[in-house]
Amino acid sequence: MRLLLAPLLLILAACGSSGSTEEPGFSEGGAAGSGGTSGGGGVSGAGAGGSAGRVSCTPLPACDAAPPDPGPKRDWNKTTSSVTALGSPTHRGRDLFLTPGQDQWIIGKFAYFVGVNDKDISEEEVDIYLLRNCQGPWEKLATVKTTDDGDHPTIEGVEDSGGRVYYKIPAEKALGPGLHRVHMVVAGDLSTTDLYLDIVEPGTPIFVSDVDGTLTTSENVEFVKLLQGTLPDAHVDAGKALSLLASKGYHPMYMTARPEFLTQRTREFVKARGLPFGLVHTTLGLTGALGGSAVEYKTGELKMLADRGLVPSWAFGNKESDAEAYNNGNLQPLNQRIFYQFDDTLFGGRKINEYTDLLAEFTALPDVCK
Repeated sequence: MRLLLAPLLLILAACGSSGSTEEPGFSEGGAAGSGGTSGGGGVSGAGAGGSAGRVSCTPLPACDAAPPDPGPKRDWNKTTSSVTALGSPTHRGRDLFLTPGQDQWIIGKFAYFVGVNDKDISEEEVDIYLLRNCQGPWEKLATVKTTDDGDHPTIEGVEDSGGRVYYKIPAEKALGPGLHRVHMVVAGDLSTTDLYLDIVEPGTPIFVSDVDGTLTTSENVEFVKLLQGTLPDAHVDAGKALSLLASKGYHPMYMTARPEFLTQRTREFVKARGLPFGLVHTTLGLTGALGGSAVEYKTGELKMLADRGLVPSWAFGNKESDAEAYNNGNLQPLNQRIFYQFDDTLFGGRKINEYTDLLAEFTALPDVCK
């Protein structure tokens, strides 16, 4: 259980670094430290032509099938859970890039806004369904119970803060290469959340982008729109530019220092504003991160990617914290660190005034897939 009054007040600041639990129906659109030392133990990126090696890949599927029939509600295990569920669900799943041979984990968080609290439910059943390769019939993988704080060891950097599920896909059901969708259903009230697992070879071309101020029209607009119950607008041609990259074979990842409970709103923003489907990572806390904390978070995310042979070829940001994290990750070349209306005088990234400026360049990029 964690206080939500603070997040609502602090998002105004934290979104600078940067809901509903219905499946968004995406379709395709077209570690740590803040010292700023060059290199930071990172690995050079693939570059415009994919110097890490051209890899076989296919466009990401729409992955917008209707959810499976969950059947009737089942009794809550705890009376407190039924009371908690009177609040608004803020469930969220953790997207992952995974490479062949890695353990394949499904990780979720189940909580509700109750007053000013983000209140977890523990010891409650969650049914896990899989849409393998985003097509065919749904498979029911398992029924698991949500945790109490500290019940489970940290997996994929996700500490057990309570209300979580951790499910390791068994070897006989292991996922092959491609995009897979996981749908999770709380048995007590049939509220849901989804996540996506993208199984890729090391060296697969990817790009990362911050969200607030980088893609949204201002640094703090998410705070206002959250209170209004609407979604922010995106910068002109941001969707077109990033969709061009995706169409060339780069896998998108939205790496935002927003708080974790905004995961679903981030997915909805991506879809609504014509941005290409991609994996979403937020911080794991309730207030997000800014300044040095945002640098630490994003540097850690880039290290986790690099450790599995995935180094972004392109990176988008709009603040010094983005520039420092990308420098710590040693993302190369410098002119593929793109900053929206921000002069990266310290590390040498490239400033753009509008995403329109990138359209011709991205149209001319070679396809990085065979």
